[in-house]
Amino acid sequence: MRLEGRVALVSGAAMGIGKGIALLFAQQGAKVIAADVNAQAGSATAEEIRATGAKCIFHRTDVSAEADVKAAVAAAQKEFGQPIDVLANVAGIAHESPAHLLDLADWNRILTVNLTSMFLCAKYVLPAMISAKRGSIVNITSIQGLFGFPGYPHYAASKGGVISFTRQLAREYAQHGIRVNCIAPGTVETPMNVQVLERVPNPAELRRAWERMHPLGRIGQPIDVAWGALFLACDESSWVTGQCLSIDGGISCSVLPE
Repeated sequence: MRLEGRVALVSGAAMGIGKGIALLFAQQGAKVIAADVNAQAGSATAEEIRATGAKCIFHRTDVSAEADVKAAVAAAQKEFGQPIDVLANVAGIAHESPAHLLDLADWNRILTVNLTSMFLCAKYVLPAMISAKRGSIVNITSIQGLFGFPGYPHYAASKGGVISFTRQLAREYAQHGIRVNCIAPGTVETPMNVQVLERVPNPAELRRAWERMHPLGRIGQPIDVAWGALFLACDESSWVTGQCLSIDGGISCSVLPE
């Protein structure tokens, strides 16, 4: 049990990567607070975790709203009687548009949900971590924070910001025994990407293109990212901070398409 006795807040826990992380953290002994704006799916995640005998509560949370984040952190401390030890910042959204056609409202929405939310969650878990002189924050970014893909300037900006924010926090809070790292996934089979497939004329062709982009020949599953998050959250990575771990099927080491 690599997270025995720890309390973990997982944002975006209703589905996809967030759900995968919440399930694995609970399996490894963590008491989990599952935070998400989707109450129905988030509650289902919490019920699935509790059915295994692990401890989990769901708290409906719009991570872009400061009051919601503050309330979620308080709910975790009240429910479990101890402060949060691990924060997994997973919640994020995507939207496609070239820069010259992009509305400012869509730019602001992506930056707020994908980046500002991580600041808010960190802001409210850090005080207790500082007092405890320990803690681990794992932020989910994307390979689009490292490499350019056409049509997603605001998404790329938000994910690049996550990487810089991660490194800044790691440097600033290392003196308090707090580690901060991020994970840059490649294409993962999440509900968000499934919706992309459903919108195109030939989903099978797009899926094959995604698979070809990744040298390992497949797109990722949420559990692939969750294992990395577990490593960064637990004591096995006690000398790791300020790092961006690419879990991407090898796409970041491939320069030219085959």
